[in-house]
Amino acid sequence: MDWTQRTRMLIGDAALQNLQQKKVIVFGTGGVGGSLAEALVRTGIGRIDIVDFAAVDVTNLNRQVIATTESVGRIKVEVFRERALSIRPDLEMETFSIRLNAENIGDFDFSAYDYVADATDDVSAKLLLAEAVQKAKVPFIASMGAGNKLRPECFEIAKLSETSVCPLARVMRREARKRGIDDYTVVYSKEPPREIPKEQRTPASIAFVPPAAGLIMASKIVRDLIEK
Repeated sequence: MDWTQRTRMLIGDAALQNLQQKKVIVFGTGGVGGSLAEALVRTGIGRIDIVDFAAVDVTNLNRQVIATTESVGRIKVEVFRERALSIRPDLEMETFSIRLNAENIGDFDFSAYDYVADATDDVSAKLLLAEAVQKAKVPFIASMGAGNKLRPECFEIAKLSETSVCPLARVMRREARKRGIDDYTVVYSKEPPREIPKEQRTPASIAFVPPAAGLIMASKIVRDLIEK
């Protein structure tokens, strides 16, 4: 039986064939990016490249789709590649185990992609990506804050300029204006972040919030590619 049968029933042959010709790159394979990238794999995107510098940590077990007791300590992009190919052995994929910065962002030819997704949590990397992708004139979507939140139903798709409540979005709005970065599409939450002790610098998280943001991003990417 054709594994795409249920998807084909929903979007049709032409749309599915279109998706199979598309190339998407995802930056970040954590709680948001892992679920985003896996949704793209299961939807039938032809080529998916992934970028992440980190290894799987035991604290990732509560929310990250690639995190298992067997994968703790392993490089995230390698774990995701194995998982993705176990779902779709014919998937085209390139992995980059790097921390994105000003020195290596020029190594990426963004014009070669049909869509770029930012699921990182680093402000500097997010700004670099937004600026570079806009110069390449490629469709782009970015996640805002998913930490310290409990209500996945509060996520929305909007332009960065339209966001509210989210502390990360507030920082990104300010920094984007400083750098002359044009408005772009984001997924953000209107849920006020929960208070955590000030000495606890790492955001708190739960199983169903970051993945929800990733799935919403995937839905936007797929719909845009189908409708393009």
